[in-house]
Amino acid sequence: MGQRTPLYQAHVALGARVVDFGGWDMPVQYTSVLDEHHAVRRDQGMFDVSHMTVLELTGPDALAYLRHILANDVAKITLPGKAIYSLMLNEQGRVLDDLIAYAPTPEQPELWRVIVNCGTHDKDIAWMQRQAASFRISLKERTDLAMIAVQGPNARATVAGLIGAERAARIAELALFQGVDCGDDWFIARTGYTGEDGLEILLPSEQSEAFWQQLVDAGVRPCGLGARDTLRLEAGMPLYGNDLSENESPLSSNVAWSIDWGHDFIGKEALLAERDAGVSHQLVGLVLEGKGVLRSHMRVIIEGVGDGETTSGTFSPTLEQAIAFARVPVTNATQAQVEVRGKLLPVRIVKPVFARRGAAIR
Repeated sequence: MGQRTPLYQAHVALGARVVDFGGWDMPVQYTSVLDEHHAVRRDQGMFDVSHMTVLELTGPDALAYLRHILANDVAKITLPGKAIYSLMLNEQGRVLDDLIAYAPTPEQPELWRVIVNCGTHDKDIAWMQRQAASFRISLKERTDLAMIAVQGPNARATVAGLIGAERAARIAELALFQGVDCGDDWFIARTGYTGEDGLEILLPSEQSEAFWQQLVDAGVRPCGLGARDTLRLEAGMPLYGNDLSENESPLSSNVAWSIDWGHDFIGKEALLAERDAGVSHQLVGLVLEGKGVLRSHMRVIIEGVGDGETTSGTFSPTLEQAIAFARVPVTNATQAQVEVRGKLLPVRIVKPVFARRGAAIR
């Protein structure tokens, strides 16, 4: 038996199929991945993401510490509660994890929130504690909180109708990628991992099941990890352990945009050397021309260029075609082949983003 979120019994009661995910017993689907995927793209769906690690950072050196350990620069944030996507790198410039950091709010002006992946929990906390030795900071894990992501074009309106007038007024003013303190340990952010508008809600664990049921009663479809994966892949969002890892450079993983070269951070020197020497590989998108399904670790052949490998793959419900991310030699080629069960199938090479805001962009 794995770890369980405060919403585990609610998932079981709804008939979810539960699987192991990074040591957690999590719902992979309730009805079908296809139905859950379309619900988010066209209406609204919700995910239990309480397995994510929620860290709170305080202390007079909090800003300097985050600038030291993150490749993106939190010092450029000017909006209260603003979220920033960043990589956390080792000295060799390889990715320990990708994460979201939230700037302090007027209600808690000394508090930074950092959300990291569940599968890297032990490694991340050990690394962050080790780097904290020369900084006056305190790092606290909030294991008493649950986290629910409500995503889709109707998600914000539905949540607003359930949380009371004062909280609804606060979230109505949120910019994209911004969070707000809503009192009593509620923190609501306009963020997500689907490519749709929506909210991610931190709340006390003991209140999570009742709120989940309110969302169900309001018509929000519960969704599992299966739909979360197809949605994030369509939206061009990487998954740590597949598309990002300690074995690969961020410069060859389509996340170089998140590196702010104007400040010093762990791994910068190694990345500069790599950048100056020239990057040999890139992460691209693939669209299968015919029938079939693309998965991770499939061989990709680009004639006259070389071989690569898929890092993530799925059937895209929005495009109604198989899609994938692949790490391949740097090239301007637009066509390739993927080896599927001993056969070479033709694919188009595209930018690694396929659908957002309810529509295909390929």
